[in-house]
Formats: sequence, structure tokens, C-alpha cells
Amino acid sequence: MADTTQTDPEDRAGKAASGESASGEAASGTDKKADKATKRLARQMTAFAQRHGGSAEGQLAHIGRGTVRVALVGAGGDWGTLVAPSYETARRAAEAAGITLREDFDGELAAKVRTGPYEWTRMAGIQLGGPGNA
Repeated sequence: MADTTQTDPEDRAGKAASGESASGEAASGTDKKADKATKRLARQMTAFAQRHGGSAEGQLAHIGRGTVRVALVGAGGDWGTLVAPSYETARRAAEAAGITLREDFDGELAAKVRTGPYEWTRMAGIQLGGPGNA
């Protein structure tokens, strides 16, 4: 005779919240993919911070279709951006990498940014008809 034991609906909800299916299976492939993306992004953020003064601050901004831009400013003033597949992935990666996140890219954070010759010639090339970069 078949087992007719049914799972309590509250038990199923608790397992779903913990990433476990009602049958006791581990988290789905989507969760594993998100964890892998978080770890990769955290490694990139950590490497950026180490190369640019030992620490960094960042700001997250939605850029469309669920993707998020991570703007990073290193302690030395160098800056860069990364793209994350979701806000939650970016937030978890920044936390794992020890990156301080700010709500806005405000004047205080912008004042820390140091622009180099590339940015200046690029801006001049676009705005004033000056030399462009190859």
C-alpha cells in the first residue's frame, strides 16, 4: 500500500524559505548559480580593494532588467564598476568582501575619486573635440 502521509503546509513553507524542497532535497540549481555569482563578485571586489589602497567603498544602482551596477572607490581614489545579476547578489558580495556600501554616490564619495590622464583626455575628446583615446 502507498504511503499517504501528507506534509503539513506550514512545514512546506518553512522548508521553501530555507531553500529545501518539501521532499527534503537541497537548494535548487538557481540558488547554486546565485551563490557562485556572489562568490565571484566578492573575489573581484576584494581584489579591487587590495589593489587600490586596501579598502573600498561602493554604491549600488539598478541599471535595468534586474541588473545592478556596483561603483567602487578604493582608498587611494581609484574607481571602477562591476555589474551584478541582482541587487541581493551585489549586497551579499559586498558584505563578504568587506566593502562599505553607501546609499548614494554623494559629494563625499565623489570627492574621493581620483581621475587619471585617460579620463581627462577622454572627457576632452568628447566635450571639446580634443584627442580621443584609441
